[in-house]
Amino acid sequence: MPDYSKLIDAGREAVTLASTVCRQVQASLDDVRAITKDDKSPVTVADFASQAIVAYVLRERLGDVILVAEEASAFLREDDHAAHLEATLAAVREVWPEATADEMLEVIDIGAGDTSHHSFWTLDPIDGTKGFLRNQQYAVALGFIENGAPTIGVMGCPNLPKDLSEPLDEPDPNGCLYFGMHNEGVYEAPCDDATADPIRLTRLDHEKGDPILVCASVEKAHSNVSDTDRILEIIGEESDLVRLDSQAKYAVVARGQADAYLRLPTRKGYVERIWDHAAGALIAGESGAPVTDINGNALDFSHGRGLEKNKGIVSAPPRIHGLLIGAIRELGIGQD
Repeated sequence: MPDYSKLIDAGREAVTLASTVCRQVQASLDDVRAITKDDKSPVTVADFASQAIVAYVLRERLGDVILVAEEASAFLREDDHAAHLEATLAAVREVWPEATADEMLEVIDIGAGDTSHHSFWTLDPIDGTKGFLRNQQYAVALGFIENGAPTIGVMGCPNLPKDLSEPLDEPDPNGCLYFGMHNEGVYEAPCDDATADPIRLTRLDHEKGDPILVCASVEKAHSNVSDTDRILEIIGEESDLVRLDSQAKYAVVARGQADAYLRLPTRKGYVERIWDHAAGALIAGESGAPVTDINGNALDFSHGRGLEKNKGIVSAPPRIHGLLIGAIRELGIGQD
């Protein structure tokens, strides 16, 4: 039996420090672009630096770990990308001052873990790349998987304001961090302080007659917007969209700022990646907003790096969740 308290503490420290690094990179977008001669390079640098810091902290706190992550160091090892390597190492040294290039590359490759183990960590070091480049919402998302399901989720949202009345398209100076454990609830804390006292989140079910606020991506290609409109029309209750990037949508649902997160298939055969949903699904589910696929099935993380047995995502408190699944079935969405 794992020491879950130790895992949570290590995950919280890792994501807090990785979020600090990402914030530093985002604050110097033009400087990074000047070094690398590449407009998209800041998010590349932040991706690698974030993964390096998370892997480094987990190893330091927990010993040998199995980490399944999005990045591998091959890109940074190429001579043509020496400038990216230099910029990434500079970012990493913001919180790991003694790091060498070889040490950084080594810990990045800890992320090549094997999903066949009964338990492992999974990481999206920067979820919401376009939000990052727009200086808007993105997330550092770390989940711990056991026997095909997330049991721990830690998610840093460095630009997400704690105050629900603040706009979501402007960066917050502190950001928010969310963490939780299966059957033990979910908590919110500042994203820039790993020692701050957290607040437990428990969202209420949606009351009939209140507007239904649905999270949608800023990038419309990420979900089928026309199908979302059809679903809400069938439900027949007043509704509106809350637009933001990344798994931060799960947090926005968890804290009651929105009532649902819908990710509907945009093309046949598309398979979601486990790191895109492990942390967020745990956090939303523990708040009281169950997460399933569009057929009402639990997400199954036991099939490698993809959610091979699932199609789409629905997260909402029970009343709205039932209405959404019913409308999806009535419309035959995703049944091809």
